[in-house]
Amino acid sequence: MSEFQETIYFDALLTPNRSLSPRGFAIVMAVVGTLSLFCGVAFVSMGAFPILGFFGLDTLAIYLAFRWSFRQQQEETRVTVTGKSLFLQHRKSDGTKRIVELPSAFIRVELDEPLTTTSWLRIAHGRTAYVIGRFLTPHERKTLATALRSAILNARAERHSA
Repeated sequence: MSEFQETIYFDALLTPNRSLSPRGFAIVMAVVGTLSLFCGVAFVSMGAFPILGFFGLDTLAIYLAFRWSFRQQQEETRVTVTGKSLFLQHRKSDGTKRIVELPSAFIRVELDEPLTTTSWLRIAHGRTAYVIGRFLTPHERKTLATALRSAILNARAERHSA
């Protein structure tokens, strides 16, 4: 088969789970800002002027924490299994990319058992291992490992039948 007609056995884009939509973020920040403003005004009416600034700092800290969290959620990993190779393309939240191509005949999918939050899913080739899906739940890692193993077996079967 030519490179342009290569069969793709597995293609997945892994991204972190999003717990809050942009609209939900706007609503949360509006509620926090409104409560901080009303509480600050109440303290100012009692003569405690500096408290208004502290409420503003609290609101700013919450905003910055959410923005940092949203930036971390921009991380993504693409895993593609073909008859010849497994491609890993990882983009960090700061925009840096890393692309790795491994021969599908010599890779292993490793997952620590029993499953815990620190059971890492690794793609191993020789003495090198690449951890993928750190942001996935243990159940999602197990499901991904099962699907990857199946795709790799299918890719190897293609190579052996040729």
